Amino acid sequence: MNGSAWIQLVVFLVVLLALAWPLSRWIFAAMEGRAAWLRRVERTILRLAGVDAEAEQGWLRYALGLLIFNALGVVAVYALQRLQSWLPLNPQGMGAVTPDSAFNTAISFVTNTNWQGYGGESTMSYLTQMLALTVQNFLSAATGIAVVVALVRGFARHSGKFIGNVWTDLTRATLWVLLPMSLVFAIVLAGMGVVQTFKPYQDVTTIEAQSWQEPKLDADGQAIKGADGQPVMEDKSGQSQSIALGPVASQLAIKMLGTNGGGFFNANSAHPFENPTAATNALQMLSIFLIPAALCFVMGRQVGDMRQGWALLGAMTAMFVVAVIVATAAEQAGNPQVAKLGVDVASSAAQSGGNMEGKEVRFGIEASSLFAVITTAASCGAVNAMHDSFTPLGGLVPMVMMQLGEVVFGGVGAGLYGMLVFAILAVFVAGLMIGRTPEYMGKKIEAHEMKMVSLAILLTPLAVLVGTALAVMLEPGKASISAPGSHGFSQVLYAFSSAGNNNGSAFAGLGANTPFYNLVLGLVMWIGRFGVIVPVLAMAGSLAAKKRLAPGEGTLPTHGPLFVVLLIGCVLLVGLLNYVPALALGPVVEHLILWSAS
Repeated sequence: MNGSAWIQLVVFLVVLLALAWPLSRWIFAAMEGRAAWLRRVERTILRLAGVDAEAEQGWLRYALGLLIFNALGVVAVYALQRLQSWLPLNPQGMGAVTPDSAFNTAISFVTNTNWQGYGGESTMSYLTQMLALTVQNFLSAATGIAVVVALVRGFARHSGKFIGNVWTDLTRATLWVLLPMSLVFAIVLAGMGVVQTFKPYQDVTTIEAQSWQEPKLDADGQAIKGADGQPVMEDKSGQSQSIALGPVASQLAIKMLGTNGGGFFNANSAHPFENPTAATNALQMLSIFLIPAALCFVMGRQVGDMRQGWALLGAMTAMFVVAVIVATAAEQAGNPQVAKLGVDVASSAAQSGGNMEGKEVRFGIEASSLFAVITTAASCGAVNAMHDSFTPLGGLVPMVMMQLGEVVFGGVGAGLYGMLVFAILAVFVAGLMIGRTPEYMGKKIEAHEMKMVSLAILLTPLAVLVGTALAVMLEPGKASISAPGSHGFSQVLYAFSSAGNNNGSAFAGLGANTPFYNLVLGLVMWIGRFGVIVPVLAMAGSLAAKKRLAPGEGTLPTHGPLFVVLLIGCVLLVGLLNYVPALALGPVVEHLILWSAS
C-alpha cells in the first residue's frame, strides 16, 4: 500500500472509533429502556398492537416471534412486487415483478441480504422501493440488533428464564436507533447531492447520437435466449436518454446504516445519484461500520466489563486491517498481462499505476479497495466498483470476508453475535488444552452451548457449498456463467457465499436473475440468516439460566491479547477452512495463472 492508502485507512479507523463510542451510550440506554419518556411512547405503541411491553419471554417464544415476524415480511414484500402495477407512486408504469424474482427479492431484503438480481430503476416502482424494500431495511437491521442484545442478556443475567421481549426490542431498535440516525443521514446525503424526489424519470436529448446493444424481448417482456443460453442482443441507436430519479437519499441512509446494501439503482453506490462525490463515499463507508462497532461497546456495558467489548473490537479490527492491506496492494499492483498483450503506451502506463478496470475515477483504487473490504466485512453488499473486475487476489479478499461468517464487524447485530459464537468456540478450545470446563464472561460453556455453536458455524458453509455444487453441475446453473474456467467458478462461489452469509454483493458477471438462481439463492439466504439466529437464541436462553461465576485462578482471561489471538485463529481456521478447497478452484488458481504467465 502507498502512503495515501495508509492515511485513508488510519483516518477511517480513528473517526470510526470517535463516533462509535458516544453512539454506544445511546444504543445501550435505548435498548435497556433507561429513558422514561421513551418507555412511555413505546408502551403506548405496543399496547395498541396488543403487546405487553413489560412481559419478558423465554428463548423459544422470542425465536418464534422473530420467525413469524420475518415470514410475514416475506409475504408483504412479495405481494407489493406482484401488485405494483396497480398501486400508486409508479410514474414509469412498472409492471409486476416475475414470481421467481419477487420470491428471491422478498427473502433477500427480509434476511438483510439485499441480493438484487434485477435493475432497481427498471423494475421497481417508487412505492415498492419505499414500502417494501426500505421498510425491510429497517426491520431486518432491527432483527439483528434484537438478537445480539438478547444473546448478551444471556451472559449478563443470573439464573433467569427470560431473555427479553422480542416486540419491545424490535420497537426500540427501529424507533430509537435506526430511524433517527437514518433521518439525519438522509438529510445530509440529500444536501450533498444524492437525489430525493417523486418526479418521474426525465427524458433529455444528448449532444451526440448513441449506439448500444440490449437483449431482445418476447411478448411477455422477457429476454429471448439463443442456443448457448445467453440473451439474444439487438442493435439500438438514438439521441435521447431517460434519467432515472426517485426518493434515493431516504433509502440510501438505512441501506448503509443498517448494513443492507440494496441500491435504488442497478449500479448501486457506483451510481452518481447514490454516491456523487468522494465525500459522500467516505461518509457511506463510515456509516456501514458505525453501528457494528458501537455494538461492541454496548456489549461491554451490558455485561459490566468494557474490556470484553474492546477485545472483540480488537480482533475484528486486526483482521480488517490485514484484509485492506492485501486487497489494496493487489489492486495497486495491477494486471501483469497488460504490457505483454501489446496495448498502447497510455493504457500500459495506466495499468502500471494499478488496476482501474471497473472502478470509478472519482474514487480511485484506494477508496474502491477500502469500500470493497468494508462492504463485504460488514455484510452490507453495497458496491462502488465492479468486484468482477478486481484482480484475482483483490477479488479473493471480499469473498473471504464473507466466508468468515461476516464477523469482521459484520452486519448490524449479526456480526457481533457471530463473533460471540466464535468466542465461545475459542474458550472451549482453550478449556480442552488445560482440561478445565470453559467459561466465558462468567458462564460455563457446556455441551448444549457447543451443539448450538456447531450448528451456527456449520449450517451456512453447508448451504453455500451445496448450492455452489448444484449450480456448477446442473445445466440451469451453468447456463448463467459468463466466463469460462476458474473465473466462472469464482462468480458462482461468490454468489452463494454472498447469499449464505447475507451480504448481497455480487461479482456481477453471473446472470443470476433466472428461476434456478432466484429459488436456490433465496433458500440459501433464509438458511444463512435463521439457521444462525435460532441456535444463537437457544444459547441465550441456556446462558441466562446459568449462574454467573466469579473468575478463578484457572479462568482464561478473555479480554487480553492472548485471547484476541486465539479468537482470530478460531475464526480463520474454523470459519475459513470449510471454503479452502473451493477457493483453490477459483480465485487462487486464477491468481497463479495470471502471474505465472507474466
